[in-house]
Amino acid sequence: MPNNPRVPKSVWYRKKNADCRKLLRLKSEDLTEKDFIFVAMEFQTFTPQQSVPKIKQYCAYQERCHREVRDKLYTFGLNKLEVEEIIYTLITENYLNEERFAIHYAGGKFRMKQWGKNKIKQSLKLKQVSDYCIKKALKEIDEKEYERTFQKLVEQKMKTLKSEKNIFIKKRKLQDFLLQKGFENDLIRGVVKNV
Repeated sequence: MPNNPRVPKSVWYRKKNADCRKLLRLKSEDLTEKDFIFVAMEFQTFTPQQSVPKIKQYCAYQERCHREVRDKLYTFGLNKLEVEEIIYTLITENYLNEERFAIHYAGGKFRMKQWGKNKIKQSLKLKQVSDYCIKKALKEIDEKEYERTFQKLVEQKMKTLKSEKNIFIKKRKLQDFLLQKGFENDLIRGVVKNV
């Protein structure tokens, strides 16, 4: 294993996985040559001046929330004060706008994945987006389009449940499906009663 002063004896690194990112703690004896190169690349340190153009490109590629950008800057090896200064710069130069992110995120999840408002709200909360931005993003979703999507999902699910004889199981499966998609309880109750 090459001698590199930037990689400590005990190293935290992220192992990219299709399902999730797990933090693993490895001792230097456990690292193979391939792991070492991955760790060195993952924890490459940059000065604040080097980080600014990189993070601007990262933000320009797609809308990002503050937490995503903050996490990315910490992987560059910056301290808290430097990170906050860079985030302030990004906000003033309009590279980073949490309200804009929330609106784009909510619209995208609704159109592409047909998520309901509850699931979108929960997902934005996990990304630590402010309540004001979440409310504004949910207001941007067109109510008529929301209703059409809801009805379309109900029809699609009912087609798959045609073979189900037991009405209670049919209602339960429809309800579970719509709840999993993140739609509101009152909308779901109205549809389930009419089944």
